[in-house]
Amino acid sequence: MLHTVNKSSFERNSLKSCINTIDDTSVILLIEDGVISATKNINSSMIANLANQGRVYALQGDVEARGVSSKLVDNIKLVNYTGFVDLVVEHGTSVSWV
Repeated sequence: MLHTVNKSSFERNSLKSCINTIDDTSVILLIEDGVISATKNINSSMIANLANQGRVYALQGDVEARGVSSKLVDNIKLVNYTGFVDLVVEHGTSVSWV
């Protein structure tokens, strides 16, 4: 299952709720302000383990728009809009955490 998170972990608990809910086959795509949660900060431990497993993606355009490209947690995979669509197709079901 694909889980999209569009809010920063500084703004809402969406990412934490998502991580507490997902199973071992799920992946997370951070979009919009959610990409701020992909940066190395006080909350980065929440996604570091999943990123090391190759299960965290971030929308490249949103990362660049927020100027956080050089601050990302290691192993976050960047995708463009085509990659976003590919993830939706690959995982079949998606859940949006707002």
